[in-house]
Amino acid sequence: MRSVAVVVALVACLHAGAWAVRQTQATAPNFEGVLNSVSYSPFTTGTHPDFEGSRPPEARIRADLKAIAPYTRAIRLYSSTGGVEQVPKIAAEFGLKVTLGIWLDKSEKRGEGELRPDFDPSCKNRFEQEMSDLLDVSCKSRNIREVVSALDLLRKNRNVNGIMVGNETLFRRDMTADQLAEVVKRVKREVAGAVPISTGEIYSELLETDKDGGLVAEKLISKVDFIAAHVLPYWGRIPAEGAVNEAVRVYDLLRRTFPGKHIVIAEFGWPSSGYNRGAAIPGKFEQAGIMRGFVARADALGIDYNLIEAYDQPWKTIEGSVGAYWGLFDNQTRQPKFAWSGPIIDMDNWKIAAVAVAVGVLLSLPVLGIAGATFVQIFLLASAAHAVGAWAATLFDYWVSHYFVAGAAFALALGTVLLIPLVLIALGRIEEIACILFGRSPARLLRGSGAGAPPSHPKVSIHIPACREPPEMLKATLDAVARLAYPNFECILIVNNTPDPAMWQPVEEHCRALGERFRFINIPKLEGYKAGALRLALAQTSPDAEIIGIIDADYAVTPDWLSDLVPVFADPKVGLVQAPQDHRDGKRSPLHYVMNGEYAGFFDIGMVQRNEANAIIVHGTMCLIRRTALEAAAGWSCDTICEDTDLGLTILELGWQAHYTNRRYGYGLLPDTFEAYKKQRDRWASGGFQIIKKHWRRFLPGASELTGDQKREFAFGWINWLGAETVGVLVAILNLIWVPVVAFAGIAVPDKVLTLPIIATFVISVVHFVALYRRRVPIPPFQAAGAMLAAMAMQWTVARAVANGIIKDHLTFVRTAKGGAARRRVVFPAFEEAVLGGLLALGAVIVFATNWERVREINLFGCVLVVQSLPFLAAAALAAFENSRLNDFVVLRSLEARLVEVLSPVLPIRRNPISQTAAAPDKRMEAAP
Repeated sequence: MRSVAVVVALVACLHAGAWAVRQTQATAPNFEGVLNSVSYSPFTTGTHPDFEGSRPPEARIRADLKAIAPYTRAIRLYSSTGGVEQVPKIAAEFGLKVTLGIWLDKSEKRGEGELRPDFDPSCKNRFEQEMSDLLDVSCKSRNIREVVSALDLLRKNRNVNGIMVGNETLFRRDMTADQLAEVVKRVKREVAGAVPISTGEIYSELLETDKDGGLVAEKLISKVDFIAAHVLPYWGRIPAEGAVNEAVRVYDLLRRTFPGKHIVIAEFGWPSSGYNRGAAIPGKFEQAGIMRGFVARADALGIDYNLIEAYDQPWKTIEGSVGAYWGLFDNQTRQPKFAWSGPIIDMDNWKIAAVAVAVGVLLSLPVLGIAGATFVQIFLLASAAHAVGAWAATLFDYWVSHYFVAGAAFALALGTVLLIPLVLIALGRIEEIACILFGRSPARLLRGSGAGAPPSHPKVSIHIPACREPPEMLKATLDAVARLAYPNFECILIVNNTPDPAMWQPVEEHCRALGERFRFINIPKLEGYKAGALRLALAQTSPDAEIIGIIDADYAVTPDWLSDLVPVFADPKVGLVQAPQDHRDGKRSPLHYVMNGEYAGFFDIGMVQRNEANAIIVHGTMCLIRRTALEAAAGWSCDTICEDTDLGLTILELGWQAHYTNRRYGYGLLPDTFEAYKKQRDRWASGGFQIIKKHWRRFLPGASELTGDQKREFAFGWINWLGAETVGVLVAILNLIWVPVVAFAGIAVPDKVLTLPIIATFVISVVHFVALYRRRVPIPPFQAAGAMLAAMAMQWTVARAVANGIIKDHLTFVRTAKGGAARRRVVFPAFEEAVLGGLLALGAVIVFATNWERVREINLFGCVLVVQSLPFLAAAALAAFENSRLNDFVVLRSLEARLVEVLSPVLPIRRNPISQTAAAPDKRMEAAP
């Protein structure tokens, strides 16, 4: 315990050290003076000011201006109505000059043919009438009100130092350059030289030329008193390190183009958050370094400038992800984002680091309870816990440092809720990797005979339920039982709901020929499916039988099954012993080969690990159960379609011990087709969800004899299997719905919070599969790769089964077609998966193709869509492969030979698993009868 605590503490210290190293310090020129001017808007909410519905309160404006007054000489406004008209008077209290703004947009014009009165009754004077005629709008329109209000503010406030008539009006195409020039002309006439007049415009609009090479805005430029150019390198895709040089380059270009005109960089800034635009990457460090560097350079060169902007403006959603983050002050705390002198540091880094380390330590606490763990095992588990802590801290940082409207907050919360189970599952898989690769060897695994030869051989009653099974297959199963090297057993074959005498009469005769130990029972109509048959068999069991053995109708057991495992029951605490499933027809086709490999992973990895906590899943066939334990559990239950797992869990809840061996003692038949394979998995998943609904109360404290480790194993198993697949499908569908928003609105999900964890969990799943298969499952690489594909292909099947389990209380037991009993398929068995996989892949293509700015978050979202499409496409590929010529070992061998012939001259060719597969059967299969 002490050594484990030391390792956990060591990892926590390393994590804290990593955050300390991450505390990057950037350098930039110090600025000790006062800024020329800063843009200011008094609106703070996420709603556009036009729809806010209330004037900004005077007290908030006063507090804002008081906070920024020590940093700047002047402020620039963008409108003169809607409450902004309060600003000049309050700014005078703090000695701030004010550049007024007149907001001009596409006001609704009079309809064609509508009467234009000689004098608009809504106009108050000749000037308003002139503006009404010029703009072809009513004097009640916003444009007229903006102009009138600005002129009124100029007359009433001595601290006004200029008026900006319009802001990026040309860029928005709200007016032509000539129209705007006329407005500037009329305003200048009214101002009569009291203050300089200009218009704020993107510099490229001022430099635009017509087909003859003349300036489009030449008339406008002739009317303004100075050039007020917006130079925002971010929108030009300029990298952060070149932003200041770009601004100086543009300034020099404007000076050369407009000699004699005073040039003002009326907007310069850099966003502190949001998506990249090409090589331009927003960020806190970038913003601080660029703003300090620009101001120092501007002061040195004598450049007149205005910085955008004082406070973050969450309502600027029209500018995309960066719109809200151009401020020098945070919108919520109203505090500066960075210092203007000294090293540039992230002042919130220590808070985020504290959250990360705290969550990591909290998630590491369960590691302290692992007995006998190795150093590497503990180190890996604690590191994984701290990685999740770092993700939680990143999520916390994103939440507190971003502005959300209700929809965005809901989307983030939903995404986080859906990711939490996936993250927990990833942690569980890392724990399994650590335990199997670096931990102790299994201690409870039965590796041979249980406890030596007992003084007496307790009687075993073997029950074989059969419904519409091929007679020859049943005969083979009975013959294998007859060869058991155990002296004291009986065998009860229960044929139910099989009306065709040709299917059961030969079997009845065969039982009679095998002797009195074999009993044949035929029930034409029996309710309760397989559980009903087993309940009937238990009622017909000999009174002296102490152990019940269960095998499926297709299973051929090895002679040493009972002689090896029955001795384990010498311990009176043992309630059941489970042996794994395996199959004797795995070489029927390449598809069956990979299906068998997929089954093997569960029995060689998952069951072995669960056995260490006495928490195995009973899977019916190849199971031995103490009769008293079976009766104590009230026998086989008919209220679930996975009666075997239900019974096994009930026996464990009563406090019995269960044991497992991964040695193969029996070989059955694989599902005939991929469709049958899916139906079997659907039944298992549906039944598993039924079991959760039935047993969850017994996991409450004191409700059963289950230990904490057993509860953990079952809970994690359900989350890992049912939860991972279901949540994975749900997240994929939600992302698919989100594709148009990302592709055409440019709104992606935050990468570190939502997309990277999805990719990380997928990578962990692949590593988990590959590493544990290599360590525990003795199959060739070709089969293991196919097994991974088959496992992925079941995602939609499991998710749909869980959905059915949620909606429906009563589910139908569906037999798995084996032994050639499956009918020829009529429809493509993976149609739904093909549609979903195709849509996700198409969505990824659309996202990549429309990401003109190469936004990192959008590209990552496209990668997530690709990852999420793989399980669906895997199902479609296997379904298509099943009926193709490639689903034949002979064809694959010929293709392999041809490939070797073509590539051997240029590439070193190693032995191919396909050749090995065709040449030598699996050693574990050779013992099968």
